[in-house]
Amino acid sequence: MKKFIFPSVLVFCFMGLFFACTSDDDFWDTFIPETEEDPTRDQNSTYVFRPAVVEATDQRVNQLKLPQGFSILKFAENLGEARIIVTSEAGHVYVSLRSEGEVLLLEDTNNDGMADRRETVATLENAHGLAIHNNRLYIVTIKEIYAADINEDGTLGEPELLNSSLPDGGQHPNRTIKFGPDGMMYVTIGSTCNACIEPNELHATMVQANANAGDMRIYAEGLRNTIGFGWHPDTGVLWGMDHGIDMLGDTEQNEELNEIMEGEHYGWPHIFDDGQYNPNPRPEDMTYVEFAEMSVFPEVHYTAHAAPMEMEFYTGNQFPTEYQNDAFVVFRGSWNRSHPVGYKVARLIFENGQPVGFEDFLTGFLVNNNNAHFGRLVGLAIHVDGSLLLTDDTNGVMYRISYN
Repeated sequence: MKKFIFPSVLVFCFMGLFFACTSDDDFWDTFIPETEEDPTRDQNSTYVFRPAVVEATDQRVNQLKLPQGFSILKFAENLGEARIIVTSEAGHVYVSLRSEGEVLLLEDTNNDGMADRRETVATLENAHGLAIHNNRLYIVTIKEIYAADINEDGTLGEPELLNSSLPDGGQHPNRTIKFGPDGMMYVTIGSTCNACIEPNELHATMVQANANAGDMRIYAEGLRNTIGFGWHPDTGVLWGMDHGIDMLGDTEQNEELNEIMEGEHYGWPHIFDDGQYNPNPRPEDMTYVEFAEMSVFPEVHYTAHAAPMEMEFYTGNQFPTEYQNDAFVVFRGSWNRSHPVGYKVARLIFENGQPVGFEDFLTGFLVNNNNAHFGRLVGLAIHVDGSLLLTDDTNGVMYRISYN
């Protein structure tokens, strides 16, 4: 829903207050500069805190917390930089290893909840986003989109280059890809920076293309880095989790859940949350108020700097019925705040097709009084048996969450 900040007339009404008050901290909460003749000013305290990394020992995994009736174990380990997961109806699990430039095939052939088959099925530099469509595995690198036929045993044919026109990576090179209910391809392209005017219009967008990666166009823009997205199973509405701007302090910018609609702009890099302005950079060729008027604000906020990654709607047949058509969201974990947040999986609850809030689902990766962690989480997928698979690219582990 589009909202309004403060009309220009209010700004000028407050100019007298500006010259009368020289150190009122609350003043800048209401003053929004509209021209280059007005100063842009902000003051905040920024922190850098990266918890130490420790091993994912069995003892640590055993203390992870889930709702009653759920359990977690290692589906596979020693995977390297395991990132995005997709699963096939035949039970084949594919995971991208970004640094290694590989796609692995994992399979639990004896149904004991752990992968006993492991095979490299594609080698592509910077392989990251994965999707299955019409019995083909789609693989996205920084600038290319490939597709490979899936053989009956889960192995792949030779990857075919479909498109090599995606822009350079910069700060957010991790493309993700999915196919919508309309059969179209959707690819997310993150920003090159924390907050800047992008020289390439494809950055900070979601693009849409046909199944051959042709006729690509911008579907939505002003999305700093939307890695996790998906369509609600009942309504078909597209939802996505976007990363907020860093370096604005402990509590800003919130991570955001957006209803992603064709042709809309979601505020980055100038407007965030429910209409706050980012002091740098300023909008070009319009005022902050005008930019806010053309921006769509988030439907739900989440704790700043928690770093949302993959997002999946639960449509499996193993979890209790109250989880059906809710979404799970992976939060990788913060580095840009004084006390760490994230390092968890949250359940995003929907009622009548609308999001109503988050609740913790999997926690416990922060240890040693929150000074260390044994998992920065990334990928998420529903296995054909209804369990949930989860990757940690720090210790190279894929976890399986099941309901007993």
